[in-house]
Amino acid sequence: MALRESQPGDSAQAAVPVLPDDERQLVDAVLRRDRKAAADFVARYADAVYGYVRHRLTPRLDRVDDVVQEVFLAALAGLGSFRGTSPLAVWLIGIARHKVEGFYREQLRAPDSLAPDEEPGTPAEAPLLDDAIDRERMQAKAQRILQQLPEAYSAALLWRYWEGRSAREMADATGRTEKAVERLLARARARFRTLWERQ
Repeated sequence: MALRESQPGDSAQAAVPVLPDDERQLVDAVLRRDRKAAADFVARYADAVYGYVRHRLTPRLDRVDDVVQEVFLAALAGLGSFRGTSPLAVWLIGIARHKVEGFYREQLRAPDSLAPDEEPGTPAEAPLLDDAIDRERMQAKAQRILQQLPEAYSAALLWRYWEGRSAREMADATGRTEKAVERLLARARARFRTLWERQ
């Protein structure tokens, strides 16, 4: 892979940072289809990618390995177009971010997996947390409840509140109307609150 050194007179925007030698050599070896280099590439960055994906998909930990695999398959397929404008780890986390968002989009595009007797509730406020309650216990309770929700509900709540996406952004990404996303979020919040109050 040819990464151009910046030349005198180049603008700051035109300059392309040069990868560290070990990363450049690794990329070149993978592009030559060196199997050992490909294994080294995955081994070197697996922990960072896995940690990022696990953090973003909690509590859907059963999906982490699949998403991490998708990240590395996409990275290996797209390595030829990697320009070296960022370290490999940063580039891989960018791919991971897109794969996680893709996971959320898929969950919201899927038909609602609601029980037939379940009715949409009114929007519920997030549970009020008493300042004296241990934060870790509250997070563990929230994760348990998210695991009990239908997957569309937990994905919607995580995307909205964990990833900070607006209802409009979620609608644009999934092809739903903003009203449909707001209704889904309202049902998800109501169900979350019901489970919260029971535990």
